[in-house]
Amino acid sequence: MITIKQWMELVDYRITEGTDYLLAGQSLFSLNSWNSRYSDGGYSMEIVFDQKTQDVYLVEVCDYQRNRAYRLINPAHADLEYNKTAWDDVEWTDLDVEADWLEKATAIIAGEDYDTRVQMTIDLPHDQLHKLMLQAHEADITLNQHIVKILHGVMEDRRLEEIAESIAPRANFRD
Repeated sequence: MITIKQWMELVDYRITEGTDYLLAGQSLFSLNSWNSRYSDGGYSMEIVFDQKTQDVYLVEVCDYQRNRAYRLINPAHADLEYNKTAWDDVEWTDLDVEADWLEKATAIIAGEDYDTRVQMTIDLPHDQLHKLMLQAHEADITLNQHIVKILHGVMEDRRLEEIAESIAPRANFRD
């Protein structure tokens, strides 16, 4: 998980505000770093942590210029209930890979373009990985492209299942 030190270095120690932060009945603290107002199309960064233990609960970066919001939640606190909406109709994109959040946050601060895709870690047994490599080779694409293609297919199948379930008539059987 991102540390307070990493976050402070990322924002170049520019803190614009700090406040108490109540999350699931826990009294935490939040530090923010803004480069301009929301309406000016800038960015904001936030870190939420326990003042006593210094345990970081989450880090957030909001890109107001592109209307995107990313957050990284500490897996140790993932079971808590977090807001889905960052602002207006912009929802949080929850990231699972620390390097992905750091890459996006660094680019947003620098005002640079960045990859909006979400990185994920996949741990596969060697035999399955080898099989996927051979399939990618046969298709003349990279392993990464092959895995992305498979994941897109799985997500599309899941969406179709959800649509089918939502429109299918529901039977109500009684004895």
